[in-house]
Amino acid sequence: MESEIKIWLSDIREAIREINQFLPEKRDFKDFQKDLKTKRAIERNIEIIGEAVNRILQVNLGVSISSARKIVDTRNRIIHGYDSVSEEIIWAIVISDLPLLEKEVDSLLKEE
Repeated sequence: MESEIKIWLSDIREAIREINQFLPEKRDFKDFQKDLKTKRAIERNIEIIGEAVNRILQVNLGVSISSARKIVDTRNRIIHGYDSVSEEIIWAIVISDLPLLEKEVDSLLKEE
């Protein structure tokens, strides 16, 4: 695996770690909705994840990341369609999708 891909995978892992730190302890959606700083911090980290996945795909389409295209599309939506980003979608990504992505990234980083 190319060294730059490992760097981007590490960036993804760090962004997921930060998201988990920013989330309310009891993982309550209503608390999340009320906390603008947390929402923006999480959105920013999702942007980072999307950009890193995009860069990985440009170098090697064979890197196995579930929903890679969806991740990049979400990044683009946050950046370019910021006024139409749904709190519910961001929350669903964080709660449902990031745990799988974290496992995949850890597995990829262990390769080689």
